[in-house]
Order: sequence, then C-alpha cells, then structure tokens
Amino acid sequence: MPTKSKPKASLSPGAFNDFKRLPGNIRRLLISAIDDLEVNPRPHNSKQLLLTDETREIRRLRTDKWRIIYLVEENRPIIIGIRRRPPYDYSDIERLINNIES
Repeated sequence: MPTKSKPKASLSPGAFNDFKRLPGNIRRLLISAIDDLEVNPRPHNSKQLLLTDETREIRRLRTDKWRIIYLVEENRPIIIGIRRRPPYDYSDIERLINNIES
C-alpha cells in the first residue's frame, strides 16, 4: 500500500507550509493523527484552547513532540498550525486564525 503524502483534513495555507517543511517520518506521524481528527475532532487527548474574544472552538492535539493546532467548524477540523513543543508557547494562535480569514 503506497504511503500518503497529505492528510484528509483541511489545512490552512500556513499549516500546509508547516507540514511541507517537516521531515518525511514526522509527516507520516502527523498524517495519521490528522486523519484520526477527521473521524473524531475531539479526541480525549486533545485540549480546547480558550482565547479572549474568540468564539470558535480552537483545539490542540499533542503528537509526540508536535502540536497540531486546529479549529472545529461544523464538526470538521481545520488545521491552522503545526508546531514543535518545546519551545512553542501558543503566542501566535491569533495570527494563525487571522491568516485563515484573509
């Protein structure tokens, strides 16, 4: 069975750029996690992120040393960022959200 090069879920342009820059083994790990979000956008190991003045559901999923930051809209995930932790501190989430709106 051939390996997939892109997850099924929607990726914002910024998240797709993040994804393309990753090494192949990390991309494969994240493809699996992102595809699982298509089936269940709120897995038990995800966490809702609460931002001031933000009404949409923003979540993060930990996968090894990586964080998948995503919105849930109409029960579908929209990936807005892929970051490494540490040192990721979630300070750019508002920028990531604004980038999908423009």
